[in-house]
Amino acid sequence: MRREDENHPLVGRVVQVSSIRIRSPARAGVLLAVALFGVVAVCTFVRWQYPLRYPEAVREYAGEASLDPILVAAVIRVESRFRADAVSPRGALGLMQVMPETGRWIAAQLGVAPFTPEMLFDPFLNLRMGTWYLAHLWEEFHGDPVLALAAYNGGRGRVREWIRRKGWSPGDENTSFPVQSIPYGETRRFVTAVLRDVGRYRLLHGRQLE
Repeated sequence: MRREDENHPLVGRVVQVSSIRIRSPARAGVLLAVALFGVVAVCTFVRWQYPLRYPEAVREYAGEASLDPILVAAVIRVESRFRADAVSPRGALGLMQVMPETGRWIAAQLGVAPFTPEMLFDPFLNLRMGTWYLAHLWEEFHGDPVLALAAYNGGRGRVREWIRRKGWSPGDENTSFPVQSIPYGETRRFVTAVLRDVGRYRLLHGRQLE
């Protein structure tokens, strides 16, 4: 069992079962086996829900972009569940769901030429481009994670319009832009999910990514 799994509530149940005095050793063994099977099943399901692929590449490209690799993993999980062949209804492609036109602009900044949208299905190039773009937004919005993630999902122009209407000045406050103030439900849910999954990836995969 991984150390990260030791905090799972079912692990405590196994300890409780193993400490109960049962007159029949056979029955005690069955109960303990069932409890252990439950722990393994739950842990396996949780890891299936929060996959991690290409951990070395995630660390490498997140490091090059000065981003937390756990944050990058959380973005990928919400965007594509680590499917390199993912295509969104709007046409975003690959692991980090980069739009073709955005990819073309990023490629020009990185000197990747010639560029075609199909190149975004390469998980390593997609990671390189997606992390570079997220870092670019991070800097543009003065390190505010909510605004940077919202811009990654909903577009930087929309985010600038939101903060203009709200009178918010990125970098002037000690707190992040309030998630509940994001006017678009899809983007609000995206930001909420990524921030939630950062904690879960740190618990489940922190050793592989840090």
